[in-house]
Amino acid sequence: MKKILLIDDDHELIELLKEILHLEGFNVVIAYDGDQAIKILDPSIDLLLLDIMMPKKNGIDTLKAIRQHYQTPIIMLTIRSDELDRILGLELGADDYLPKPFNDRELLARIHAILRRANWKESKQNSKSNLQTLEIGYLFMNPGKQEACFAGKILELTGTEFTLLYLLAQHIGHVVSRAYLSEKVLGKRLTPFDRAIDMHISNLRHKLPERKDGQPWFKTLRGRGYQMVSIF
Repeated sequence: MKKILLIDDDHELIELLKEILHLEGFNVVIAYDGDQAIKILDPSIDLLLLDIMMPKKNGIDTLKAIRQHYQTPIIMLTIRSDELDRILGLELGADDYLPKPFNDRELLARIHAILRRANWKESKQNSKSNLQTLEIGYLFMNPGKQEACFAGKILELTGTEFTLLYLLAQHIGHVVSRAYLSEKVLGKRLTPFDRAIDMHISNLRHKLPERKDGQPWFKTLRGRGYQMVSIF
């Protein structure tokens, strides 16, 4: 049974989400503010649902604190108009965001999509062809462990960042559309103003070390998508 930490100060919403998640078969742990969430969080938690607007420690500060020690998948719950908060959350390592009010089915779909990405190792027997290790220059990727190394040093990537990098590496030298990346990496259709994939690419650009050949890791092809640059 997967365990979800639900962090929100809205008690009515908490009770509603707890019931929905229980019916879906999840074990739900509750925190009503960021400080309480940080005390509760441990490696047994599989995913966090984190509200931005909270007392004491808000969602952004909580996200910063969590990412110092954990790469646990996080979905941010935001007010629909808070675009800057959504962008900041993605920059700080959130895996996805969902504007309030949201549809229950969409929330569950996002949760299942992220948990599938976070559990490649468990699905290894069913998808061996997609779980081969990749070695590109000094970059080595092991999807079974969901681990990426550059020149022997482990890179601190979130599950979403690893999946995005692995998918682009599988198509190195080829353009991959944002719509395809959104469906395969985030488990959702791309909408006109959705910048989640762009922010995850930006995070990868900052986290990946400088290449030995001096080339950028990715090219942005406006209106077409992204291309991981071949290494010669």
